[in-house]
This record gives sequence, structure tokens and C-alpha cells, in this order.
Amino acid sequence: MTDTANAAANHPAPELRIELRHWCEAWKTCLQDLLSQVSGKPGTFEFSNQPLPAADSDLWYTVVAGGAIRGEMTLRLPVASGASLARKFLGETDAAETATEAPSAESISAESKEALEELLRQVAGLAATALAPSAGGEVQLHLSASAAPSWSSDAIVCFQTANAAAAGSPTAHEIIAFEIQVSPALAAELQPRDQPAERPQESSLPQAPPSSSYRRLMDVGLDVKLRFGSRRMLLRDVLALSAGVVVELDNKLHSPVDLLLDGRLIAQGEVVVVDGKYGLRITGVVDPAPAAGAPG
Repeated sequence: MTDTANAAANHPAPELRIELRHWCEAWKTCLQDLLSQVSGKPGTFEFSNQPLPAADSDLWYTVVAGGAIRGEMTLRLPVASGASLARKFLGETDAAETATEAPSAESISAESKEALEELLRQVAGLAATALAPSAGGEVQLHLSASAAPSWSSDAIVCFQTANAAAAGSPTAHEIIAFEIQVSPALAAELQPRDQPAERPQESSLPQAPPSSSYRRLMDVGLDVKLRFGSRRMLLRDVLALSAGVVVELDNKLHSPVDLLLDGRLIAQGEVVVVDGKYGLRITGVVDPAPAAGAPG
């Protein structure tokens, strides 16, 4: 058991500041929404005053925040909760397991781990979008599997499914619980700012209206495309293509996806699912190369 988990077990979390609660609520809501979307069933998580029991088999994920908010946080899930989330994301049913005893709480398959990480990445993308208005700018959240944090948590928040209170119920082992630990650096970033240092000055500067020619271009539609990867092929291989043939691309599985405008790379990001359709969460905008002879 880690030091931070021991501290959480011995000292119940104090009342959260409104900024921290809003941050954690965004994660809870986005997880609920995504699970409802992929499973077709509504799911509800609630704040829990009881800290999660800690185990060496717990799954840890670090989330690094960038953009308008900077800092770190972690997500901790018991193995059973992680496996249940993975099954829901993969569209597998829990019906067979509700009739028998719960799966081992000490193991999770590699496929389930991969599915769980993808689920949490998509939740992070939704949370980044939801948190941007209150943060005053773009929020970037980068999630990766990790070990327990080396820093002492400024705040620890636990969530669990609403049926957790039904002790002894036949579906008690289906309870999903997870924990958010907020680093001191992230907690400091979420402190209310009475008088931001730079933003008022920027907003007070007069903005030059766009020229009439520029305004006429604003409603022009442009086609953008996503590029997952590419490769060069011999003509004989192209002519031999048929149904069932697999064409391998040069990009790795979790490599950034390119956003192209008229064949030119303008941004990169991560693929997400929005209302049942593919989308791209931008992680970086590519600066165009300066034209020859232009000032650097």
C-alpha cells in the first residue's frame, strides 16, 4: 500500500474547494456520458466519503494538464473496476458474471488494459473540452499508465457507482469505483485568480476589424481530411489489391493523426468518438514553414 493511499485511508477527505469539485465533477460527468454512449445504458457515479481500499494490484494512470491549466493528477482504479469498465467499452455483457462469483481481483488481461486506457483517453478528451470555458482557454490532458505518484496529494476524491450502497445485493461485485488524486501544482493552478495579470491588458487593446476582402473569405468552405498513416507501394502490389488484403501503414498504433488541408499538414491530434462519429481532438497545431526569402 502506498503512502498516499495510507493517508487517504486514515484521514477522510475534507470538503473540496468549488474549483476542485468542478474539476472532478467534469471527469465524473464525462465518464458517465461516454459509458452511456458506448453501452446504451445510463450510468451514474456519486461522490464517496469513504476512501478506496488500496491494493498492490491497483491500476494507476497519470494525467498531465497543459494549456490554460498546468499540473498533474492521477486516476486509481481497483482491478475489478478497471476490468468492468473495459468490458463496457468493448460492448461485452456482464450477464454471465452476475450469475457467478466475481472475477479475480488480482489480474486483468492485456486486451482489457488496452481498452481501459483508450476509454480513459477519450474521457480525458471530453473533460478537456468541458473544462476549457472555466479555465479561460484551451485545456490539454495527456493520460498514460503509470505507477503511484511520488508527490503528496493536495486532494483525494473518490467516486463509485450509485448501487454501491446496496450492500449484499446480487450485483455488488459490479460496483465500479475510481479515485482522483490532485497534485499540489494542479491544485494551485485551480485557485481562483482575483486579478489576472495579463488577460485584462490583452482584452483592453483595440482590435482592428478585418478588411472587407478578408470578411468575404470567412464563409468559404474548406475540406479537411484525417490521415492515419501512409506507405509507398509498388505498382504490382497496388494492382494485386483485393477484398481482405491488409495494407500496413507506417504509423504506430497510438501515433498522432494528421489533419490535412488541401494535402498540407496543419494540425495533429487523437481520434475520439463524438455522438457515434469519429472526431479529432487537436493536440498540436503545425506552424507553416516560412516562404523562401521571408523574414524568419
